[in-house]
This record gives sequence, structure tokens and C-alpha cells, in this order.
Amino acid sequence: MTIAFETDDQTSVPCISLHDFEQRRAEIIDELMDASTRIGFFTLCNHGIPAEQIRDAFALSQEFFALPDDVKAKTPLNGKNMGWEKGAQIRPSTGTADQKESMQLQFARMEGIWPSDEDLAGFRKRAEAFMAAVQQLSVKVMECFAEGLGLPLSTFTEGTVDPGVGDSQSTLRLLHYHSVEGKEFGDKFWRAGSHADFDVLTMLFQRDGEGGLEVCPGREVVGDFGHGNVWKNVEARSDRIVCNIGDQLMRWSDDRLKSTFHRVRLPKQGEPRGPRYSIAFFNQARSDIVIQGPGKKYPPITGAEFIKQALERNKLGIAAGSLPTAPSKKGELAAASASASVAVN
Repeated sequence: MTIAFETDDQTSVPCISLHDFEQRRAEIIDELMDASTRIGFFTLCNHGIPAEQIRDAFALSQEFFALPDDVKAKTPLNGKNMGWEKGAQIRPSTGTADQKESMQLQFARMEGIWPSDEDLAGFRKRAEAFMAAVQQLSVKVMECFAEGLGLPLSTFTEGTVDPGVGDSQSTLRLLHYHSVEGKEFGDKFWRAGSHADFDVLTMLFQRDGEGGLEVCPGREVVGDFGHGNVWKNVEARSDRIVCNIGDQLMRWSDDRLKSTFHRVRLPKQGEPRGPRYSIAFFNQARSDIVIQGPGKKYPPITGAEFIKQALERNKLGIAAGSLPTAPSKKGELAAASASASVAVN
């Protein structure tokens, strides 16, 4: 069945304001539950993270991606959602490499992964400050979900926030989608192919005018690759945080909260074709935390095993040379850079 939806704010997902959070807590919980059980996506405004801090995070991202590839390659993606990759993520939905590069950062086990001060001074300090601010905000939202589901308030916060034992799997991902000026692509190529996130809660920061994110609601059970074909645009606004439910929370809620397929399309004719930057924070279950919903619809699984299985499902054993090629400049073809060992949110 094809599912379509419209909202009154001209975007594909509802906007939820967090102003007067404590006084409006019950109202906010109702709005979060409604959006997450119907659509799986919502945006947050009046969220409390200063605009200056968000701008600095984007500046840091641009500074990093402006470094030569051989410098960024000093911290390559290591198979545990940490490190840098470029054109190396292949979506099962497309079989082609996403047209982007990314840097994955975590709170723990990052030895040897942080860019050095010689290459980019202050990177770690600035990145960790932003990660902490986003995680603090996410705690509010995850507590609301626990309350809305009738679970202990600390269910998802204790399940994701590292108490100091080094088992956090939450990830900040800096994303740089390459400029497509002077390039032509076929219908098999995307800035990010269709996928559902496999975390608890994703919080995505975008910049004004750098759009392309689309969502497709209608997924019924976690692990189901089937979905409809009604795609709706999510407006790119720097004053809103785009949030979506991940597969871990869909399973943890016995499929009540929906992990929705989404994608980032290439610019259409007449749209800006320059680079696109975004920043995503993935709240993930801690390694040893057991994920199981109150109704026990699914067997228990640890956070570490969940991530392991998700990586295996998303991994394609395809040699780079056998991939479809991505056009570079008009009239030219360049092989898509890819790696069969990379799979991330």
C-alpha cells in the first residue's frame, strides 16, 4: 500500500518546538510520539544548541575536508564506524557508491583516529564539545520516548550514554557531498542512496539551501527492506535539527516507533550544484546493553551484536572495478571509488 502524507508547514515532516520544555513536557511527548509512530521523522526548533556552536561545527567540517586526501587518509575508516572514507559507501539499494566523503567520530576507542594538531589544530576539542552538546539534547528526546512508551525514564539514556566504561558506540559523522558542477549522472547514482539508519536516534544538522534529503514513510517491521514509493522533501534549514528513529529504537519499541527509509538525491535541473555539508549524530546502544521491547516481539540482542549484524547486512562483496561508473565531467567517465568493507549509517 502506498502511503502519502502532507503537513501544514510545507515540509514533509512536522516541526516540534522545545521551548518551555519542562512546562510543556507532556505536550512535547505527545507530539514526538505522534510523529515517530506515523512518520519516523520530525524536526526540532528552539532546541537550545547555540547557532554559533552549530556554525563552528560546520566550519570545522569544512576545514577538515579541505585537507589533502593523503592527510585525511592518516585516519582511515577502521570497520568500527570511526575514521575517514571517500566514495567508499555502497548502498544495497543502489549498488553504487554514494557521491560523498565522511569522517566518523566517537566518544571512546578513538586512539589514533583523531586528526593531529599539526594537521588541524584544535579539531578534537571543538568536535568533542559539539558532540557533548548534541548528546545532551538527545537525552531529553530519548527520555520523552521512554516516557511515551511507558518504560523507565532512563531506558534509552542508560542504554546509549557511556557512564565512563568506554563502551559507547554513538557516532558523530561529518559529511561532505561533492560538487556536481559540470557533471552528469544517471538514475543509479545518489548523494546517499535509500537506507534506514540502524541506530536509536539520529540528529541531523543541515545548512540553509543545501537540500536533497527525502523521506519515504510506511515501513512496518524492523529489518524489512520493503517500502513505498512516495518520497517527500525535508527542507534544509540551519535553525532546525532533523531527527529520525533508527532500527535499534524501532526494535526496542516492538515496532511502535518507525525507522523510515530516506535518501539524499543529486541536485535537479536549476538547483544549486555546489557542495553540500551536513552533520549527523547517531545515538547508538552501548556495546553490552540488551535491546528488547516491553512486549518481547524480538529476541534480546546486545548493542554490539546489533551493530555487527547491521554492518554485515549492508556490506557488499563487490570489487571496485565491477561497479557502475560515475560520470565526472561531461563526456568523461570515471570509475566510482568504492570499498567492499565499508558500511555505516
